[in-house]
Amino acid sequence: MDCPEERKNRHELERAGAGHPLDQHDHSRILSRRKEGESRRIVHIGGVEIGGNGLVVIAGPCAVESSAQIRDTALFVASAGARVLRGGSFKARTSPYAFQGLGIEGVRMMREAADEAGLPMVTEILSEKDLPAMEPYVDAFQVGSRNMDNTALLKELGAVRKPVVLKRGFAATITEWLLAAEYILVGGNPNVILCERGIRTFSRDTRFTLDLAGAVLAHQRSSLPVIIDPSHATGKPDLVVPLAAAAVAAGLDGLMVEVHPHPSAALSDAEQALAPESFHEMMHRVAAVGEAVGRPVMKSVGLPTGPAAATGGSVSGT
Repeated sequence: MDCPEERKNRHELERAGAGHPLDQHDHSRILSRRKEGESRRIVHIGGVEIGGNGLVVIAGPCAVESSAQIRDTALFVASAGARVLRGGSFKARTSPYAFQGLGIEGVRMMREAADEAGLPMVTEILSEKDLPAMEPYVDAFQVGSRNMDNTALLKELGAVRKPVVLKRGFAATITEWLLAAEYILVGGNPNVILCERGIRTFSRDTRFTLDLAGAVLAHQRSSLPVIIDPSHATGKPDLVVPLAAAAVAAGLDGLMVEVHPHPSAALSDAEQALAPESFHEMMHRVAAVGEAVGRPVMKSVGLPTGPAAATGGSVSGT
C-alpha cells in the first residue's frame, strides 16, 4: 500500500494535471506535468534532438579507463549509429575497493574522444562540488540512481542550462522520480531527460527489474523525454537487445546502453557490457522496430559537437 506521503504527492500531480491550483506551501510546482494539448518537450544534447520523432541511442563504456579505450569505443559506437557518447569518470560503487573512475582527467579524455568521433557526450556527476570543473567539458550531466534523492546536487543542476539525464532511483516510485525532476526544473533548467534503469524487486535472476510499464507511465504523465538503460536494468547482455526493442515498440524516446571493446577486461560492470558485435545486432533490431512503429533511429546530421558548438542544451516543443 502507498504511504501517506506517496498518496499526497500523487494527488498533487493529479490535481495539477487537471488544472487545479496548488497550495502556496506545496513543494512541487509540477513543471514536468504534461497538460492537455501540450506538446512533448524536446531536449538537445549538443546537436542531438531527444524527444522528437527520431529514436536516439546513447552508448559507451560504464567507465572511462584510458584514452585508447574511450577513443576506440567512441569511434566504434559512432560508426554503428549511436548519436551520443556515454561513459563514467566519477563512479559511485558499492564497494570502496572497486574502481572509482579517473575523475576529471577521465572527463577530459572523454571530451577528446567525443570530439574526434563527432558525438556529444554525457557523463555522471556525483557531487555539486565537481560541477565547476566538469561543466566546461560536458554536453550533458547524468544523475545516477544513487543520487536521485541528492537534492543539493539537483538544485545546483537546476541553476545550469546543460541537459540532465535523471536516472530513476532503484527503490523510487514514479511520483518520487518526477518530483526529483522538479528540483531541476524549478531551478530554471528545463533540459531534463528521464531514464528508467531498473528497480530492485524480489527477483535474483537479473541484476534489477526493468520497469517498462513505469517508463511508459512516466512518459504519459510527463512532457519530458523518457529513455531506458537495459544494461543496468538486467545485468545480462543477452537481455539488452530484446528489451531495447521492446522499449522502442512501447514508444519511448531512446536507449542508453553500455558498450566495451573487450567486455571481459572492463574495470566496471564487465558482466553487462555489450561487445561490438552485440551492439551491431541491437542497432539492427531497434532500427527495424523503429521503422515499424514510426520512430526511426536518428541518423547523423553532421552537426558540430562539444561545448564550443552549443552553450548547453536547449528545449522546445514538437
